[in-house]
Amino acid sequence: MPVEVLTRRETLARLLAGAGAAALGIRSSGAQSVSAPVGDGAQLTDLGMNLSAEQRAAGVAFLKRHTSVDIHCHPGRFFLKHVMDPTPTTRAFGEPFEAAAIADLNAGNVSAALFSAVADMRLLEMTPAQGLRAGRDFQPGEAYADYRRQLAEFKTLAASHGLTSGLKPGDLLAAHAQHKTAAIFAVEGGDFIEDDLDRVHEAFHDGVRAITLVHYHINQIGDIQSEAPLRNGLTTLGKSIVAEMNKTGIMIDLAHATFDVTKDVLGISSKPVMVSHTNLLTPTTSHPRLISREHAKLVAAAGGIIGSWPSGVGQTTFADYVDSILRLIDAAQIDHVAIGTDMDANFKPVLRSYRDWSLIPAALLTRGLRDEDVAKVMGANFLRVFKANQ
Repeated sequence: MPVEVLTRRETLARLLAGAGAAALGIRSSGAQSVSAPVGDGAQLTDLGMNLSAEQRAAGVAFLKRHTSVDIHCHPGRFFLKHVMDPTPTTRAFGEPFEAAAIADLNAGNVSAALFSAVADMRLLEMTPAQGLRAGRDFQPGEAYADYRRQLAEFKTLAASHGLTSGLKPGDLLAAHAQHKTAAIFAVEGGDFIEDDLDRVHEAFHDGVRAITLVHYHINQIGDIQSEAPLRNGLTTLGKSIVAEMNKTGIMIDLAHATFDVTKDVLGISSKPVMVSHTNLLTPTTSHPRLISREHAKLVAAAGGIIGSWPSGVGQTTFADYVDSILRLIDAAQIDHVAIGTDMDANFKPVLRSYRDWSLIPAALLTRGLRDEDVAKVMGANFLRVFKANQ
């Protein structure tokens, strides 16, 4: 592999780690490997488990029967298209590859996906000690202008690649029946709202159906997992934003939010929330982006869902990821677990292509889950939360 490609890969891995940990590595243990995704020639991490041809076929057949949803992803890194004044961080991600990503979604039989814009992308930089973090604050109107850019790119992407609209739960069911993918627009970070509550209603009109309240920039809403607390949980403005999201029907995503912010939101939200991409802390893995069992149980008790995240944080094989899903099910119960891949902007992913989406139901069925329970994890739980927020 050319040196310049490795350098970009190493830089990107460090950026996505958010902790400055390690470059993107390739592990090979001799077990079965998943297929290489379009646009990435690197060998994938081994499965770490055996799945027979029949078990793999069962995963594919499952997706034909059931609606499946990725509740957090960045297909083809569309959020970088036509970015103004590229920074070293945005350049490290490379060029967007939407066409290849959509081809993977279609090939993988993904019924729907939440295409997430990145609200604070322009602020992010890599630091030696802390990894990915916001290097500055927004100028007035800057976050909103970049939201409008990413919204335009999403609409162009959806229209040019034949994606169906995912504005309501029925759209997802229809997309599944038609063997298409419904695109749901989401925004990772509520920075673009600034202090204007009308922006929440504007976002809903724009087609936004989920907003991750915070990301790597400590914004006007509340504290983040990867920085020392500054806001003491959810701010007064943040409480107003939560109320407006409940009114409009935009789902609240608490990924990247501290436990204090989560508790504050759950104390006032009239609708169930989601934590779109995380996993549980374990005795051997501690990381700011992971959550405790108490955290997971609190979200579940309020009717919410938690998306299991196939990152390289505490996971080196696909089998490790399956274990993470099962741990979440044990803590939060089957009605409150979903899948959030962070596809195409993930750190050392152990699931790196939608062409391997069927491996998730295949593995869960193999591990003894009932068909109807796997259906909940793969999409039905999200559909319930989506409907409850309408």
